[in-house]
Formats: sequence, C-alpha cells, structure tokens
Amino acid sequence: MLRNPFVDEDFQPDLMWFIGVFDVYDREETLGAKFGRYNPNDKLERRKLIIEYGLNLPYLSYRHKFLLVEELGKKLRDQTYDFQSLFEIDEAETSCWPRNEWYELDDPRAFLSDVYTLANEVWAEELLKASLEDRSKW
Repeated sequence: MLRNPFVDEDFQPDLMWFIGVFDVYDREETLGAKFGRYNPNDKLERRKLIIEYGLNLPYLSYRHKFLLVEELGKKLRDQTYDFQSLFEIDEAETSCWPRNEWYELDDPRAFLSDVYTLANEVWAEELLKASLEDRSKW
C-alpha cells in the first residue's frame, strides 16, 4: 500500500490534499496576504491559485497524485457529494481561509472541477506513468 508522505500510515486520497494548502492559520500575514489577493470565485484567479499553489505538491509522488485525481473524479461523478463541506471550518479548529469567500464559495463543485481539469493537464505525464503500473506493487 502507498504510504502517507508525512506519517507512517497508509495514504488516504482525501480531497483536502488539494485545498488544505490554502489554510492560512497562523500564517495570515504571509500566506494569508498572498492568497488573499485572489478571489476563489473568479474563474481566472482561481485557475492561477490552483496551478501555482493547489497543484504545487512536491512532497507527493506521481502515484499519490494519481490516486488523488482518481478520487476527485469519483466525487465529481457523485451528484450528491457535498463539496461545500470541504470548506467548512469549525470555530474550534486551528484552520482558517485567506478570505471570507472561501467559507461560502459560490460553487464549490466548480472549484474542485477546475482542480480536476487542471491536475489532469499539469500532471498529465505523471498520471500516465502511474496508470501504466501495477497498483498491487505500490
């Protein structure tokens, strides 16, 4: 089984891998200021955010990326999946988004759909490489 890059556990292809990079808790003055310039509801600004930050995950192997994109595709095909729940942060949690718009996106499904489309473009070679391997040997 593929291992988590940070802890000695099996890797779980959770969609938070894609949006967790935008959590600015305790970094509001640095990352918060950087990400706060972008409106996640604006398609062009969202594209920049996703490509420059959301898909810039050097700690993930091509296999991790493949499983993440596969999982995201499954969730996008499920018309009942609640994408807004990914962006909800309990006040007791040590997490926060860079702008108020992140807490109530106009269309959280569209945000993740853009992630899916762009991941397939940006990571195309890595995804192909992983797709050609025998997963049982991961």
